[in-house]
Amino acid sequence: MISQIFILSSKGDHLIYKDFRGEAGSDAVTVFYEKVTALPGDQPPVVMSHGDLHFVHVRQGGLYCVATTAADSSPFTVIEFLNRLMALIKDYCGSLSEKSVRMNFALIYELLDEVVDYGYIQTTSSDVLKNFIQTEAVSSKPFSLFDLSNVGLFGAETQQSKVAPSSAATRPILSSRGEQGGKSEIFVDVIERLCVVIGSNGVVMKADVEGEIRVKCYMPSCSEMRIGLNEEFSIGKSQLRGYGAAVRVDECSFHQAVRLDEFDSHRILRVCPSQGEQTVMQYQLSDDLPSAPPFRLFPTVERDVGGRLLLYLKLRCDLPPKRSVLLQDATTTHTPLCQELSSPDQSAELQPHSRAVVWQIPRFPGGTQLSALFKLEVPGLSSASMLEVGPVGLSFELPKVTATGLQIRFLRLSPVQPGASQRWVRYVTHSDSYTIRI
Repeated sequence: MISQIFILSSKGDHLIYKDFRGEAGSDAVTVFYEKVTALPGDQPPVVMSHGDLHFVHVRQGGLYCVATTAADSSPFTVIEFLNRLMALIKDYCGSLSEKSVRMNFALIYELLDEVVDYGYIQTTSSDVLKNFIQTEAVSSKPFSLFDLSNVGLFGAETQQSKVAPSSAATRPILSSRGEQGGKSEIFVDVIERLCVVIGSNGVVMKADVEGEIRVKCYMPSCSEMRIGLNEEFSIGKSQLRGYGAAVRVDECSFHQAVRLDEFDSHRILRVCPSQGEQTVMQYQLSDDLPSAPPFRLFPTVERDVGGRLLLYLKLRCDLPPKRSVLLQDATTTHTPLCQELSSPDQSAELQPHSRAVVWQIPRFPGGTQLSALFKLEVPGLSSASMLEVGPVGLSFELPKVTATGLQIRFLRLSPVQPGASQRWVRYVTHSDSYTIRI
């Protein structure tokens, strides 16, 4: 049973506040934000208490979505509900940010009225709610000269116009009931997160992958979608299939709407997609990457004649040459004196609170190597001080790449959609934790 639901910005601004039962005062918002900001670190506990009041929250898109309860409610149920609520807001507003919430506060209040009744959860289904929600979503798209790159001579389409823009799937599912929102499209994203630990000798000590297949549907009349995976896809070592390069995962789970009658024989997922975004499949692979990690580091730590610490880093990208990476490299160090980077578009800065030097690399082409030299002034530098350098943590995004090798063979809709419809498939690999010891 939920007493209140409120959404706060990262600075504590009140964006949404709904009191269902009147059991807690309006000062609960201030109490929650004070408790969150008073805790050390960036990961406060999901469940906190203040007297007889319990706070359960999730953080997405830089926003705190909080539910208060005075009864002994299941925290897991409330957490699951808050995650689904944030997914609903993202579906109906197009994106999840402070700006989108401010622009669509009336729509969000209408959603809350339908989703929760006197503290009791009713439904979180987009298909059910679309029959009751009447408020139109407000979306703002700033003008960009990049949008003109799809138009050729005399308005002719270029080859680039056949590629879906990155913001194509971030529009409201019920926007402009009659304008461009009626465009029939389906987006399928294969998203993987890497957790890698590489020792100082270059040996991979840990390599885990967590992945999921997300579907966002803008098809008003799609009854079934068939998603074909790799024919050599196997779950566990005992189910290895085929004679080629098999794609293996250790564990796999599916959405309740997925039908698996063709999965064992043909590796086909059958799903009846609802409007909005849903995760149809989740999988995990532990300590057995099919290929080498995408980045290798060659560090050198020395002390010069002036007593300064010299840190020389060579970072190599082992991806194919045509691939580019958005990357950020953080090295735990002391106080930097000066720096020498391999190209002018790179930058480095000291973060005193974390004692780290952040090396920013906007784009990193595959098959290349970058270098950086940091000269640091360390008071009382000794051999023990040099051992404190490291580790190196990498934060990056790999487009068009999956660490497991999972691919979508085909994407078929039934019945065949009348008129123009488009299907988009995207592959993205993120760094959840990529640590290299020095």
